[in-house]
Amino acid sequence: MTDPAFWRGKKVFLTGHTGFKGAWASLLLRRLGADVYGYALPPTHQSALFVTARIADDIKHRIADIRDLATLRASMAEAEPEIVIHMAAQALVRPSYEEPVETFATNVMGTVHVLEAARPLRSVQVILNVTSDKCYENNGKGAAFAEGDRLGGDDPYSNSKACAELVTHSYRHSFFNTSGAARVATARAGNVFGGGDWARDRLVPDAMQAFLAGEALRIRNPNSVRPWQHALDPVLGYLSLVERLAGDERFVGGWNFGPDTASEVPVGTVVDRLIALWGDGARWTADSGPHPHEAAYLRLDCAKARSELGWRPRLDLAQGLRLTVDWYKALREGRDLRSFSLDQLDQIACAAQA
Repeated sequence: MTDPAFWRGKKVFLTGHTGFKGAWASLLLRRLGADVYGYALPPTHQSALFVTARIADDIKHRIADIRDLATLRASMAEAEPEIVIHMAAQALVRPSYEEPVETFATNVMGTVHVLEAARPLRSVQVILNVTSDKCYENNGKGAAFAEGDRLGGDDPYSNSKACAELVTHSYRHSFFNTSGAARVATARAGNVFGGGDWARDRLVPDAMQAFLAGEALRIRNPNSVRPWQHALDPVLGYLSLVERLAGDERFVGGWNFGPDTASEVPVGTVVDRLIALWGDGARWTADSGPHPHEAAYLRLDCAKARSELGWRPRLDLAQGLRLTVDWYKALREGRDLRSFSLDQLDQIACAAQA
């Protein structure tokens, strides 16, 4: 559960606010009364949530790169934040094979830069680095990963997120280890979906783009199992963690935020549900071409967040997919997507408070 009283008037520096999950986080933070200062590259799609929900009208922000340490330092110092939430990233597996240098520079050195920018600021109380469920060394056996499991990653993206975890661990123990220092944690979630996502090579946005165009969705690995969840479920978890961190240093470290086991299903199951929800002749076909390696199984053990934060996902897979399909249909119908997105946010936030 989030506490609106905690967030009211809080200064939050949010990297990646133009991205899909960062845009939902921006909407939620503003709904809770926080003062948001965003820092990110431009949105990559004309119908991105950041654009369609007109988020720029409601926050202060700068379009810039986290690889630019000088600009990042100046921006964060100007904002004087109490909370830093780092979401900016190169967030996809397949593009990481095409641009490994950019992936490591953004995800590893970008994390270093965020921590460096925050380090001298006395205003900063909490730093949350959002990494990925893919930060774990995956042996393909299907066991759910807990926070103490070994970090790893074969592909550049997954490995870069494991590295970002290690960077955060080092900074926490080296520079944020004194009385009064900012408390630092990491959050691990993945395979999120929701309205306003247009990322390439991600199942749900690929499906929505194909269906909007009247084309068949091409899928690579219909039997791969992933922990699917609407983006706002882990985001609500992140904010709950920040609240606890602000009051108690025992909450530093890594935290998993994943769905119930019933939402850990194969790609093919999600596709079939999306087709049923969309209708209008939606269909899929197998993409049998050569593809880079991706793990067949990925599951998270979220017992720690459930027991210590009282967090749990509020949407099941069917509810999350329904909200997502409704968003893209609203886009197709030309509806006001700011009010539509806020209505969806309120539905989910109210469920989280129940």
